[in-house]
Amino acid sequence: MSGAFVIQLGMLRKRGLLQTEIEMVSLDGLVPEDHLLRKIEAVIDFSFIHDRVASLYCADNGRPPLDPVLMFKALFVGYLFGVRSERQLVREIEVNVAYRWFLGLRLTDKVFDASTLSQNRRRRYNDTSVAQDIFDEIVEQAIRLGLVDGAVLYTDSTHLKANANKGRYDKAVVEKSRADYWDALDAAITEDRRAHGKKPLKDRPREPVSKETKISRTDTDAGYMVRDGKPKGFFYLDHRTVDGKLGIITDTHATPANVHDSIPYLGRLDRQIERFGLTVGAVGLDAGYATAGIAKGLEDRDIPGVTGYRRPTPPKPGMMPKKAFVYEPDTDGYRCPEGQLLTYATTDRNGYRHYRSDSAICAHCPLLASCTASANKTRIIPAMSGKT
Repeated sequence: MSGAFVIQLGMLRKRGLLQTEIEMVSLDGLVPEDHLLRKIEAVIDFSFIHDRVASLYCADNGRPPLDPVLMFKALFVGYLFGVRSERQLVREIEVNVAYRWFLGLRLTDKVFDASTLSQNRRRRYNDTSVAQDIFDEIVEQAIRLGLVDGAVLYTDSTHLKANANKGRYDKAVVEKSRADYWDALDAAITEDRRAHGKKPLKDRPREPVSKETKISRTDTDAGYMVRDGKPKGFFYLDHRTVDGKLGIITDTHATPANVHDSIPYLGRLDRQIERFGLTVGAVGLDAGYATAGIAKGLEDRDIPGVTGYRRPTPPKPGMMPKKAFVYEPDTDGYRCPEGQLLTYATTDRNGYRHYRSDSAICAHCPLLASCTASANKTRIIPAMSGKT
């Protein structure tokens, strides 16, 4: 028929059940070539785990254990794909061919029970450094492959919710965590005061200082977190450092959430430098690490550091902010808008220098009302060290 289209309709048939058919397939052929686990398997050799944990197993007695390489790779899969529940992780491994391929399990192999993971962690690997050793070895592999150079390291922390009800707790008096830089900071403050002709501060130990805090009845290791803009409750902090070249993690360290970000930092930085032989050229830090102690510690290590901007407490409406005063390195002082030089007065226990105005000059200043509300007509500018 000229100018007409002919459409041939096929016969609609019901599909048969295909799930029970027997096929000849390979597990390797079912995993896409560009799958992330293929890329990881190609560059990381996990076989070293056997030697690291051999001393924790009996060589000639007992039932055959779960292969430790398989176990740690399974935990790695859970972390990588955000499966926090070990029971859910086992269910995912049962049906995910890529997970089975990565773990070396055949399609017909029975997957281990979730309790095997928890019992090994509680009985065999508790109070050991195995997890840290495995982490370190993988970082070393990355260094050997040229994936990590240590030139620039970035550090931040993120809060991890503990499996604990925030309403079920006991109160107890505990010692506050001690910062690992305080001894060096105290020495630097003493030296700074001496250089300015000031007497050392009276000897008063900073820590341990006791305080009352909430202790979870479920997870006693977690810390009760109270921070602006953050949820309240029991959390941990994951302090994580990544290498600037490709973003590979070089250090991770967990603390209770009520431990300040800055407390473990310098110790963890030194550990990376010593453990991996890194030559660190610079570090980038979140604003939570902006303390005088860390600034002094980085200066002592000759490592430049850049910290996130921390917005200072704004002055009251109509009052003059700190930025209106200009630091002059030659005179080591701050020049006010009316030309007066605020000179060094003291260095406090937190490492801040105080620059003070002359009250006799300020008393007749036309900007006094917008500069300070102090009864002695004096303006003080605090700074970490000079212009900062």
